[in-house]
Amino acid sequence: MKKRQFALTALCISLIGFALPAAAQKKYDPGASDTEIKIGQTMPYSGPASAYGTIGKVQAAYFKQLNEQGGVNGRKINFISLDDGYPTQNGGDDSPFGRAR
Repeated sequence: MKKRQFALTALCISLIGFALPAAAQKKYDPGASDTEIKIGQTMPYSGPASAYGTIGKVQAAYFKQLNEQGGVNGRKINFISLDDGYPTQNGGDDSPFGRAR
């Protein structure tokens, strides 16, 4: 009985010992922090497909409303939406954010 209790106690202590350092780490990908999350997109605000730019405006309004309500888990959304002009000649290579890799 004592061996079983000792083994269970040792197992619990080892699990806690491994879990605490992982919980304490605050690693975020680029664009995220404790207070902010950056989201970027390109939309055709000008050019032949500018009618679809309304979608980007609605998304920006949604993120503004979300931030006014406190954000996501206390983090504000930094929504960056740039005009790509609907580049038809280059197949989208001249995006304001650069070419996707």
